[in-house]
Amino acid sequence: MLIAAFVIGLLPGFAWLAFYLGEDPHPEPKRLIALTFIVGIAFGFFTIGLEELLTHGFGSVNIEELSILSLFSLALVEEFMKFAAAHFVVAHNPEFDEPVDAMIYMVVAALGFATLENIGAIANIAASPSIVASIFQTISFRFVGATLLHSLTSAIVGYYWALGIARRRVGRTLVPGFLVAAVIHAFFNYLILSYGEIVYAVVFLMIIGFFVLYDFEKLKAQPAA
Repeated sequence: MLIAAFVIGLLPGFAWLAFYLGEDPHPEPKRLIALTFIVGIAFGFFTIGLEELLTHGFGSVNIEELSILSLFSLALVEEFMKFAAAHFVVAHNPEFDEPVDAMIYMVVAALGFATLENIGAIANIAASPSIVASIFQTISFRFVGATLLHSLTSAIVGYYWALGIARRRVGRTLVPGFLVAAVIHAFFNYLILSYGEIVYAVVFLMIIGFFVLYDFEKLKAQPAA
């Protein structure tokens, strides 16, 4: 069953990966895309550990696990770790030579990260009595929900990363990028937790998606470095 969970868990990430790579006018090397995706998965394991430590720390000072502070902090950790994964792979690679590449590689790392979550979610329902229905429901939810969320928020960080490179002040420019991405990420989680239905969260992601696609178009129009 774990093998099936692994295979099924790959589907949402690969589907969105194909979509976003289609937005790149000059396709990146497949080996670099694959490496970024794998490193995104690897950094996901580190993130799980960091989040457990952070959650434990919140509990020790009586901060509720689902409070606004907790949701924002956990979202910020995930956004930073996805950036760290992409930066680790491509920041000094000669193929990283166009403004839009920052968004592309951020999305690829994010989809690797989300794929780890997807595999874990599928594996957790292996004991369900209605396993087929449960898997279908989970994978559908994650396709239009969490996987899309990770790609959109990381694309936003990638946009600010590209701006920072162009302005030669990456650190300062990335700060608002992380904050915007974390707020969107936390608000999505708040909608899911507060209303228990995905429809509101999906509408929210669709609105964010329009802005992200607009950012893609702006960066594609800029010349390579």
